[in-house]
Amino acid sequence: MTLVEHTPQGLYCRAADAWIDPWRPVPRALITHAHADHARAGCGEYWAIGRAEAVLRQRLGQTINLHALSYGDVIRLGDAEVSFHSAGHVLGSAQIRLRAGDETWLVSGDYKRDPDPSCDPFEVVDCDVLITEATFGMPIYRWPSGRSVAQELMQWWQAAPERASLLFCYAFGKAQRLLAELAQLGLDEEVLLHGAMVPITQAYRDEGIAMLPTRPLSALPRKSDWSGRLVLAPPSAHRSPWMKRFKAPQTAFASGWMAVRGARRRRGYERGFVLSDHADWDGLLQTVRQSRAQQVYVTHGQSEVLARYLKEVEGISSEPLATLFEGEGDH
Repeated sequence: MTLVEHTPQGLYCRAADAWIDPWRPVPRALITHAHADHARAGCGEYWAIGRAEAVLRQRLGQTINLHALSYGDVIRLGDAEVSFHSAGHVLGSAQIRLRAGDETWLVSGDYKRDPDPSCDPFEVVDCDVLITEATFGMPIYRWPSGRSVAQELMQWWQAAPERASLLFCYAFGKAQRLLAELAQLGLDEEVLLHGAMVPITQAYRDEGIAMLPTRPLSALPRKSDWSGRLVLAPPSAHRSPWMKRFKAPQTAFASGWMAVRGARRRRGYERGFVLSDHADWDGLLQTVRQSRAQQVYVTHGQSEVLARYLKEVEGISSEPLATLFEGEGDH
């Protein structure tokens, strides 16, 4: 590795004197998006896409020193040209392009290739060296369209008017995508939100994302009739005291992990919906090919599998790159 180095604080670009999604506080951080495994508190300054600002301030503090950029803006940091390009992952997510001398590197962050009405579409970026995620870097992961998943979800919800429908999903990105996908089906019914989802959903509305109307669950009496209501909640609320207000609800989980046979039963949900904010196997391969990178480093998740495939089948120089966060995260 040359333009980007692996350091104890994370990926470092010496030419820009900046870290990309640092794991620990650093003087200058370039942030791909606001999920907790990519945006850490305590840095001297942050550079990120403006559409991510509200969520970054919610999570890192209102007074952080944040430089807000637009997609495609080219800035000069030290001896490097830096630009941010849409990753299609969540609101304000970006791939970060770094150029110094005759080298161009692209740090993908998390990304997806599927259409998503809740965020900007993925942008293909040419580079010499690509650092790509591989959260779902195995051939078993191939996603249905978001619209078809929303149709299945709507049928599941409307088929049980006598029960509350509790849909568990990640609070940032997944919840808002579901609300946006359902709105595109022509629905206009109010959805109730767990408190953890309220501020982030408002940040999406403030950016003009069209979603179903929502109300905080806490705005209604605890002993309300929840029959026929759709409630979105984070996975941490599943089987918690929070659920005691509902009598015999139906439960479901929306995640890319639901593509694995038996995952729903192991997690204790009645239904699983396959929906991810990350690229599937085909999306990962498509991205590597279109980047025209001569060298690929693979991180997050199934890095060994994807790196070996790229090298042995695609004939692309590739190797895994270990990072601090290799868990499930917001998927």
